[in-house]
Amino acid sequence: MNRLGSSVGRRVCRGGSNNTKSLRHGCTRGKSCIRFSTSIVTPAVSSSSDYLSLGTIRRRRHPSASPSRPFSASPSSKASIPFLLADIGEGIAEVELLQWFVSPGDEVSQFDRVCEVQSDKATVEITSRFDGVVESLNGEVGEMLNVGEPLMMISVEGGGEGGGDGGDDKIKTDDPGEMKQKLSIPEAPNAGAAGGHGPRSKPADTGKVLTTPAVRKMAREHGIDLATVAGSGAKGRVLKEDVLALLGGAPSIPPPASPAPAAASAAPSSPPPSPVLAPLPTPPITGTRREPVRGMTRLMIKSMNESLSIPHFGYADEIDVSALQELRSSLKPAAEAMGIRLSPLAIMIKAASIALTNHPVLNSSLSDDSSEIIYHNAHNIGVAMDTPRGLVVPNIKSVQSLSIFDVAGELNRLQADGQGGAGLKEADLKGTTFSLSNIGAIGGTYMSPVITPPQVAIGAIGKVQTLPRFDAEMNVKAAKVMEVSWAGDHRIVDGATMARFSNEWKAMLENPSLILAKVMEVSWA
Repeated sequence: MNRLGSSVGRRVCRGGSNNTKSLRHGCTRGKSCIRFSTSIVTPAVSSSSDYLSLGTIRRRRHPSASPSRPFSASPSSKASIPFLLADIGEGIAEVELLQWFVSPGDEVSQFDRVCEVQSDKATVEITSRFDGVVESLNGEVGEMLNVGEPLMMISVEGGGEGGGDGGDDKIKTDDPGEMKQKLSIPEAPNAGAAGGHGPRSKPADTGKVLTTPAVRKMAREHGIDLATVAGSGAKGRVLKEDVLALLGGAPSIPPPASPAPAAASAAPSSPPPSPVLAPLPTPPITGTRREPVRGMTRLMIKSMNESLSIPHFGYADEIDVSALQELRSSLKPAAEAMGIRLSPLAIMIKAASIALTNHPVLNSSLSDDSSEIIYHNAHNIGVAMDTPRGLVVPNIKSVQSLSIFDVAGELNRLQADGQGGAGLKEADLKGTTFSLSNIGAIGGTYMSPVITPPQVAIGAIGKVQTLPRFDAEMNVKAAKVMEVSWAGDHRIVDGATMARFSNEWKAMLENPSLILAKVMEVSWA
């Protein structure tokens, strides 16, 4: 065997054993190993084709080799490659850059955080796929970045060998699709000592302040470094009130009042002074200002512009929900035993799904060229929510197959995630076929809801009021009355269909036993 064959053997089969001293072969397969045999029978280089063949052997990894251990037959070299911004969801073409975690000259390893971006639907952290050195950053905080374009330039050893993909070590820079980076949702850092009434704790030193995009935006507008703000939220999260308190110069959590000394028994009693409420801190008014349209506002503008093409019509009615509230009170203990908070909205959502079964056109959509009506089998009912990021409409999937308790559990999860918990997932926001807006939770009775394409109907639920109404014997009674306002796409939905749907939904809410009867009817069908 010539010296070249031995050299090839040393680079191809590597491991921890020295069973074959001349080759330092670590493979347990012994002479049956293809690379072992190939190394022995490799002739001396006599042509360029032989050299290319050996080069191919040198760049292959043995199956038993560690993927994180780079190797090469040639001296190590560096290559500058673009780090592309990955596609983070269907229909999203650009994202807002919230913050960088790296700077030019920093060394990064695989899975290190690179930056945080916000799309119309989610806030995500981008992590590195390569081991290397950051050469340049292609974007400033607050800028909009296009998906598929270079996010930064990174210098990697050996042209990108050891990338951790388990295949060929060579990075193919001419294929942008293979260089899209993976995204990861950040995990919340471990909480410190518990104590809801103790002093505020600063966030853990993880290089990132726990807060929401809305708070980051407010801090940027007023030049506040969030790292210097003590967060009063869970796990040191910086809340909007913390920033407002800093702007107003007042503490966000008032100190506890010290107990007053006991008065002498002979002293005449006097009424305690009325508490004086401190004025809410407000940001200073600096005059007219302009700000770029970002995040949820940009998404709302886009969807509302699209809704202008829909000819809306409205339909409204009032519903006596006295029996509904009694049903909810009777089911509440069973729900709490399962860890579920049962609200009237969950029952309304289930009743809407039952009514949609008999009026499927309200759960349909119009094709892009308006040539077909697409009927959806799944009742993915969206619920409008007011969150720190703005208005979002996540949906509960396949309500027609869920029980009232199942609907309530999903509603609890979406509400918790939307208010800053784990965060709403992209899947929660996609595929909505019908929507309800519980505007009554804030206030108001009637409103004119706007349809979000490609849906064809939406309902707005008003607040519940105690009003005088006549019963069957014409006696005046106190009734729990709720208003509902519907909007339909008049291209495929007519007023009679909307009225029949609303009447069926109303009948189930005023006589909830019909819900059970309808569920059993659907189950036996």
